[in-house]
Amino acid sequence: MDEFDLPAGKAGKFYNKALKFLSYRPRSEHEVVKNLLKKKLPEDLIRKIITRLKEYKFLDDEEFTKWWIEQRTNFKPRSLRLIKIELKQKGISNELIEHAIESLQLTISSDLESARKLIERKKEKWKNLTREKKFQKVARHLASKGFNYDIIKEIFKEIS
Repeated sequence: MDEFDLPAGKAGKFYNKALKFLSYRPRSEHEVVKNLLKKKLPEDLIRKIITRLKEYKFLDDEEFTKWWIEQRTNFKPRSLRLIKIELKQKGISNELIEHAIESLQLTISSDLESARKLIERKKEKWKNLTREKKFQKVARHLASKGFNYDIIKEIFKEIS
């Protein structure tokens, strides 16, 4: 790793730690920088490691954003609003988030579909509850996943 302009041992060691951090799941640049800062690395070394990771396409915020949105809509349904908040916390810009949402063609109907997926598993469990109790359960569950009141009302209409 002599391309780092630092002793190969130190640069290589932390580059490998960054690769290991990326091996568990894709990460945003912000997450990797935060992880390396925790290790008390000098900022110039962090910049060099980030540059190298980008060169080899191990780090790409645009791809990460698309991946995150797909994972959240398919496997851990959340509202688009909550997904945007999660991505902002991961250091992704609003422009990149909006671009990814557009390219994946997600809309309010995507939110409705995600809410349906979430409630589908719970419907049977709640079938014997009173209308009010059922609404409370549905509303609480969907609200905790970031869905707005209009989506909650629509889903409740479908299941009651």
